[in-house]
Amino acid sequence: MTTPAMPFRRRVLVPVTAALMIGLPLSAQAEVAFQYDIPAIAPEVSSGFEEKPGWATERFAVAAANPLATDAGYQVLKAGGSAIDAAIAVQMVLTLVEPQSSGIGGGAFLMHFDGEEVTAFDGREMSPGEVDESLFLDEEGEPLAFMDAAASGLSVGVPGTVRMLEMAHKEHGKLPWAELFAPAIALAEQGFPVSPRLHSSLAGEERLRDDPLAGGFYYDDDGAPLAAGHELKNPALAAILGEIAENGSKALHTGAIAEDLVFRVQEHHERPGRLSLEDLASYAAKARDPLCTDWQAYSVCGFPPPSSGHLTVMQILGILEHLPAVEEPLVDGLPGEAWLHQFLEASRLAFADRGKYIADPAFVDPPGGDWSSMLDPDYLALRADLVGDESLGSDGAEPGNPGKLATAWAVQPDQPEYGTSHISIIDEEGNAIAMTTTIESAFGSRIMADGGTGLPGGYLLNNELTDFSFTPEDERGTPIANRVEPRKRPRSSMSPTLVFERDGGELVASLGSPGGAAIIHYTAKALVAMLDWGLDAQQALDLPHAITLGGPVFLEAGRYPAATLEALNARGHDASERELVSGLQAIQRTEAGFFGGADPRREGVVMGD
Repeated sequence: MTTPAMPFRRRVLVPVTAALMIGLPLSAQAEVAFQYDIPAIAPEVSSGFEEKPGWATERFAVAAANPLATDAGYQVLKAGGSAIDAAIAVQMVLTLVEPQSSGIGGGAFLMHFDGEEVTAFDGREMSPGEVDESLFLDEEGEPLAFMDAAASGLSVGVPGTVRMLEMAHKEHGKLPWAELFAPAIALAEQGFPVSPRLHSSLAGEERLRDDPLAGGFYYDDDGAPLAAGHELKNPALAAILGEIAENGSKALHTGAIAEDLVFRVQEHHERPGRLSLEDLASYAAKARDPLCTDWQAYSVCGFPPPSSGHLTVMQILGILEHLPAVEEPLVDGLPGEAWLHQFLEASRLAFADRGKYIADPAFVDPPGGDWSSMLDPDYLALRADLVGDESLGSDGAEPGNPGKLATAWAVQPDQPEYGTSHISIIDEEGNAIAMTTTIESAFGSRIMADGGTGLPGGYLLNNELTDFSFTPEDERGTPIANRVEPRKRPRSSMSPTLVFERDGGELVASLGSPGGAAIIHYTAKALVAMLDWGLDAQQALDLPHAITLGGPVFLEAGRYPAATLEALNARGHDASERELVSGLQAIQRTEAGFFGGADPRREGVVMGD
């Protein structure tokens, strides 16, 4: 077993107060199937670029963005839990220790493989029933500034993560639902050390201090953020998780916790939102058919709309397949200028289609009646013909017409996208999950809810509605597919991915990343590096990033030679450097078992036996 530096553990069956909340009398604790051991020391990991070794395991593996969360999933797997069981434990701990990225106040997409079939579980947030397309327009009909919209009650969508995990657990769980909350409850009650990344996120955040609950919880009286290593307890979250453990998702979507959530949104001090108790109670997670696309010797399975992730990733890879092969894609171990040019041009073309066609399938029909039309080889060959030695530039990549018929949607204007955390797990029976989970921007809507407990702490609410287009139509009055509408799921870039052999169907890998719209680039490049260039998962995740959403090009700061930047600009790219903080997690099957990688830009680790 390869583990992070946790020298000894402290056995906790279920914390005393947690046992009372989840209906487990103290006399019955000896019968609990899963016994959680609190890691005594969490490793101190920087928030910058930290070399990771990669982790080899034989029987199972779990990869997550924080060592405490990874450890919770590892203990569940070791106790005989399924990949879904482990994902629940990981997510609840992430709600506590990585609140800036995901949690029970947000949404998630989960890809699941049960040894025979792949299912896409949709826990994406949904807009309230009382919104309309003017939600993010000011009195003059102009779009609000992004952060004015995000840090407000207007941006909060109906959370879906807990409902989705409950649906998946009913089908694929092995351990009791309540026991999977024990790690997060124990850590919330007894305390955990604030990680360097959480500290730096708090230090760089301006608007969270304005929230009456979060400001007093994460900052001192002088407004200074909690120091790395500070032992933080969250009794409000412990109580809320105890209720969900005992009563399931209805504890979050109805009753006192729901009433408190709605109160926080509707009574926001600047821009109240429109979320209602009816919206919460009526939310339903969905099981969707995955999109599985042949690529080289593999079948790559990803999430369908409302995610744009799989379609855009596979458009990029499909266009690359139709371009002349680059003789040396890696130069001195880094993606070379020739390959980067092709990758960035393919990205421009794919993002042009993404901006026009992809939105919630309950509101938007796919081009030609089938989303696979966007991945048709003949169509992608036509798109590849547009790629030359010179860049198309910011205005050169227009949407194509994959459906052969005119589609009456306008192109969505560019606006910021953020996000998230990723979890990959493969259990001892070969069941696998790839789950990308989010509250959207760092710290979401900057609204904390304590479930009406009156106790310190709580959980953060999402700002997912800012993933809709703020502008409902273009200057000609043509509607934008991803505009705000009631009870609609906003378009996402999340790209949880499972890869299989085309011949035989054996599982090859599970991977994904946070990073807003750049999730698509991070995931696409990791697939190429692992499956085309033959790098292992850790080597693939270590490679520097390069992205474009159709306009300027950004190379990861300090990671490429100056000559690479100069060569791209000579081809007509408007290229510069920028911090590009992904959070990739990947597990690949090997002859001896599994090999996992964790992004060196974040605190994640891989564990397994």
